[in-house]
Amino acid sequence: MQTKKRTFLDAQWRKLIMINYAVDPEKLKKHLPFETELDLWNGTCYVSLIGFMFVDTKMLGLRIPFHINFEEINLRFYVKYKDTEGYKRGVVFIKEIVPQPALTFVANMLYNENYETMKTRHSWEEKDDTLTVEYGWKKGEWYTIKVVTDKTPVDIKPESEEEFITEHFWGYTKINDRVTSEYEVAHPRWQIYPIKSHEVNVDFEKVYGSDFAFLQHEKPVSVYLAEGSEILVKQGRKIKIKK
Repeated sequence: MQTKKRTFLDAQWRKLIMINYAVDPEKLKKHLPFETELDLWNGTCYVSLIGFMFVDTKMLGLRIPFHINFEEINLRFYVKYKDTEGYKRGVVFIKEIVPQPALTFVANMLYNENYETMKTRHSWEEKDDTLTVEYGWKKGEWYTIKVVTDKTPVDIKPESEEEFITEHFWGYTKINDRVTSEYEVAHPRWQIYPIKSHEVNVDFEKVYGSDFAFLQHEKPVSVYLAEGSEILVKQGRKIKIKK
């Protein structure tokens, strides 16, 4: 019987730009955490570039000054882990960019995540019939992702690509070749805004390293703007070789 996990973080994730690339699975295998497998949708392996806002953030129930509302930009791919009760579907982060050094310190030192501190910014702008959302981060120069959408969100269709991208409820981190960190992320089903246009201004090699330089020449297979919701991140556990 599994013990109930304590809530480590609760917040809102809002206005998530999700830019999705179809990639060769071989390019990701060296980044797979121990005991996880790549999770494909209709035979396609995805990497996603995502920007969003943390809103009303609390750690262990406490609001930390200057760490309540902030941007995050991450690059992630999709995995599954076979537990005793079946497969859990999760994500692995290549890098998570946030503006506060304390966030990076806690995430990297305590949870072995791949956070990096950079200056960030965002804008949300509503006009007569459109919503424009943009996230930026600075590594030498400013990089941005931007979408223009309809103002009214729609439901996500069952068994769709949108459902696959938005509904992976576990996080997995490679500690070393024999240990993986696992944690649960809980949130309700999201809605998405129909996309009118998008822009990607990123130097993938400079920001994410030579392993992901190939994305510079790839075109996204899909782009979403999800409204998001309240979320809970549960305290995690380690997956190790069984003795």
